[in-house]
Amino acid sequence: MKAGRKTSGSKYKKPKKRKLAGRQSQARIVKIGDKKTKLLKTRGGSKKLTSFFNNVANIITKGKGKNTKIKNVIETPSNTFLARQNILVKGAIIETELGKAKITNRPSQEGNIQAVLIN
Repeated sequence: MKAGRKTSGSKYKKPKKRKLAGRQSQARIVKIGDKKTKLLKTRGGSKKLTSFFNNVANIITKGKGKNTKIKNVIETPSNTFLARQNILVKGAIIETELGKAKITNRPSQEGNIQAVLIN
């Protein structure tokens, strides 16, 4: 048998090297509170605005946007525990001054909250 070969004659494949781009970033949780954001550097020299606290949502009604305050998180279909802790995620149903709204973007990735009225 040659060195570095299996009994069938095929080569052993080397495991991939660990790289900086392959590691996971820290989970960012967005809660209701006074606005607090941070600018992060991403791969390729781009930048990403992430949010930690936010209490204002851009709600679209009849093709027009309006800024409204968020009162509470009513429910989160992806995880019921997130609604109890008032964590804002995509798909969460929130209570605002205009009524119930559904979050349509990812607040932890974009730094703001976009929503559509449900009523």
